[in-house]
Amino acid sequence: MNPIRLALTMSLATSLGVLDDVDPLAPLDIDDTALTRVHSQHYIDAVRAVGGPDGARNQALFEQIYGLGDMDNPIFPGMHEAARTLVGGSIAAAKAIASGRVRRAVNIGGGMHHAMASRAAGFCIYNDCAIAIDWLLEHGYDRIAYIDIDAHHGDGVEKAFADDPRVLTVSLHQHPATLWPGTGWPTEIGAQAAAGSAANIALMPGIVDSLWLRAFHGVVPSLIAQFKPQIIVSQCGADSHAADPLTDLALSVEGQRAAILAMRDLADKYCEGRWLAVGGGGYGVVNVVPRIWTHLIA
Repeated sequence: MNPIRLALTMSLATSLGVLDDVDPLAPLDIDDTALTRVHSQHYIDAVRAVGGPDGARNQALFEQIYGLGDMDNPIFPGMHEAARTLVGGSIAAAKAIASGRVRRAVNIGGGMHHAMASRAAGFCIYNDCAIAIDWLLEHGYDRIAYIDIDAHHGDGVEKAFADDPRVLTVSLHQHPATLWPGTGWPTEIGAQAAAGSAANIALMPGIVDSLWLRAFHGVVPSLIAQFKPQIIVSQCGADSHAADPLTDLALSVEGQRAAILAMRDLADKYCEGRWLAVGGGGYGVVNVVPRIWTHLIA
């Protein structure tokens, strides 16, 4: 998750002229009220404390209770402020679309889809995807489709809306028997009155572009057509690439770009173009992530 991948993406996009017609927005300066849409106040307080001057003193306790300080979620100064900024970017994107100012918005710094209500997980502290969706639900939207193409299951977002029929969550990911977090089985379909509002497409290691895209086109368009969302929110993790060091899928940049174009086309067909895209995973920091996210911005 080295932030150099974001700097390299912006450098590449700038050098290719991709940003010439893009209107940049600063992340919103949000407070705890925005974060408590998804996260508990005691967890937010813990994140703030652990990133403060005395955070290391109680690191073992923070790790045991909140997942803060383990290998995936190392403690660093200003952790709360940094994670809050990523959320502010996704809310700014949602607000720009909801206001009618734009049809499409992207926050490549977002996509922290593993964070739970009271626990950090998988490099994710605050779940900007779920918070942005919740913000949209409170600002005029009642049918939101979330499509997650990260190689890891979008577990935090699915859990946040598992019993909310207003949100359709679709995740295409490496099979949970072969990759963390071990969730995202096809039998996970949502809960209670929202049964059927979650779809999980679990794909075996080594899958290449043609088969991954066949799975996508065989399932996702029909779900979107039936659900008729007003907006699509996409988590565009780039770790499905064959060169990613943490996963075992075998997509190319061209295959990932095809998936991005397919989601854009679904937004154009069913949502009058309304599309909020965020980043996510991707650990081919130099050769993969900047290329695919430059395609995403383009």
